[in-house]
Amino acid sequence: MHIQGIDEITFGASDLATCRRFFTDWGLTLLDETQQQLVFETLNGCRVRVAHGDTPGLPPGVEPDPTLREVVWAVGSAAELDACRERLRGQPGYVDDGQRVGCTDPNGLAVRVQVTRKRPVQLECARTNTWSERPRVNRPAPAYERAQPVEVGHVVFFVLDLAATTAFYERCLGFVVSDRYPGRGHFMRCAPEGGHHDLFLLVPPIPRKGLNHVAFTVRDLHEVIGGGMHMSRCGWTTELGPGRHPISSALFWYFENPAGALVEYYTDEDELTADWTPRDFTPGPTVFAEWAIKGGIDGHTRRQVNAEAPSGRFMTDKPKA
Repeated sequence: MHIQGIDEITFGASDLATCRRFFTDWGLTLLDETQQQLVFETLNGCRVRVAHGDTPGLPPGVEPDPTLREVVWAVGSAAELDACRERLRGQPGYVDDGQRVGCTDPNGLAVRVQVTRKRPVQLECARTNTWSERPRVNRPAPAYERAQPVEVGHVVFFVLDLAATTAFYERCLGFVVSDRYPGRGHFMRCAPEGGHHDLFLLVPPIPRKGLNHVAFTVRDLHEVIGGGMHMSRCGWTTELGPGRHPISSALFWYFENPAGALVEYYTDEDELTADWTPRDFTPGPTVFAEWAIKGGIDGHTRRQVNAEAPSGRFMTDKPKA
């Protein structure tokens, strides 16, 4: 059995109108809209549902809405789904409708698995010229006016019992630990070979259950910047970014999310194999972000928020003292 990543997530929220506007600005495609729910998708078909909290069949949340109510993980075949069915059978909250199997994880989250609906996509992405390698020849790097996320790349939850929740994902779904905050947090990937993390479990200083953020993968750094500035132009609030995570190497930009907690644009995370040895880190500001801009970049001035707008003059075009 091999989990391939996230296939679908479902938020519980009450203000669907604001969520509709937010995720449309975020770059998702609206597939369906009713009075009870919105259904969006990313470029590769990963789905994002936002449903009223009283929608029939919606699993309970681990905290009050707005928050993430359900995560659906992907496998590649019916045979793999059968294997997952055997692993999950007998777990608390076990469900099986023939197309999806699932249960409730030790933190109280509804976890489901299905044969993936995602489709392969081929995308033009930026190529970076370094001192040693010069792959971009006679071609300028791209610039984006907004982002179109490729998929939901990872989810991050606050948990009460880190050991039990980690063991569940390892034993029942085949996840492996990539890196650790000993006793405080585990970065986990779906399989031995893959991106740095698909799931991050974190015990906050005041322990509680809840959603920290949902991260959306984009093509490259230029799309992180273009997408973030578009969200700023639309009036949405930056939590932190742009910036860079030293643990995963990913470049990021976080925004406040009306459907719950935060959402993140990110790109350029580390790719790991079974040869990777997990590292231990002590949580701290410089461990979380090697560098970051608080408040973001204003989409109109294209400078840090509240900074003076550019004048068009050369930087040296001023009298010497």
